[in-house]
Amino acid sequence: MGKSARTAKAASKRAAEPKVQIGAIPYRHRPDGTAEIMLVTTRETQRWIVPKGWPIRGLKGHEAAAREAMEEAGLLGEVGKKPIGRYTYWKRRTRDFVLCKVRLYLLAVKEQLPTWPEKEQRRCQWFAQADAADLVDEPALGAILRSLKLDQP
Repeated sequence: MGKSARTAKAASKRAAEPKVQIGAIPYRHRPDGTAEIMLVTTRETQRWIVPKGWPIRGLKGHEAAAREAMEEAGLLGEVGKKPIGRYTYWKRRTRDFVLCKVRLYLLAVKEQLPTWPEKEQRRCQWFAQADAADLVDEPALGAILRSLKLDQP
């Protein structure tokens, strides 16, 4: 196989592999102990999602997840160091779609800043856990949200 054929084959393989993204599942507890999950809207289509984005050079996965939650929803808190789940989805872009695999980290929210980088670009809202699971479009993400044991006794 010639060099150009190997290069084309490698490029084709890379295009078929899912791109990695990092996401946060921000949650808090109501006074009665039930959990709420914050969702944010996408910038383009205004669909409800969890805060997520591309890996950030120099940051570990859980640190990047916390950064995404702060940039997209102004959230600060304690983030779990290990992913609690993964899901795959097709990211909508202007001209095409990209297959992405998202690693999810729990974020126990302590506060929401009065202002944050993407405040004017997205809506964010707290939802009961079951409602958050129903509102996201990606079935695998909904299943993960539904399966979490977040309520306090």
